[in-house]
Amino acid sequence: MDPIGASNTWRWYGYDTSWIELDGERVQSVSGGGHFGGGLFISAWDMARFGYLFLRGGKWAGREIVSERWIALARTPGPANPNYGFANWYLNTGGKPLTKAPASAVRFVGNGANIVYIDWDNDLVVVVRWIKDEAALNEFLGRVIGAMGAAK
Repeated sequence: MDPIGASNTWRWYGYDTSWIELDGERVQSVSGGGHFGGGLFISAWDMARFGYLFLRGGKWAGREIVSERWIALARTPGPANPNYGFANWYLNTGGKPLTKAPASAVRFVGNGANIVYIDWDNDLVVVVRWIKDEAALNEFLGRVIGAMGAAK
């Protein structure tokens, strides 16, 4: 997060019950979103910077932070679910489930529908927090893309 200029306010907390023994040491396992006392707590500004890193192919200020190959793999549908890549990459394979967004768009989804939407076709990063559901997200993104005069 330092190379992309994120604030120093974001935090990751493991659940109190998420400790395991790994190679003889106690470590906390990775938990999901910021709920039930654990997960990632992050501002909308830092979420947007994170999304922008991927919009720009993993580069920040000319420096490669994440390889384009890794991003390509993350954007590849998995065998169990064609709408899911890896590392929390929700895909829009075939233009579904976000019918008003390009099929190439992706989103990261956290607890409470805290979402980072990345749209390479429209050069767009959108952060939404606590949006009602996927239908509301689809409608909202359609309005944003429409207001830009961009095509799906």
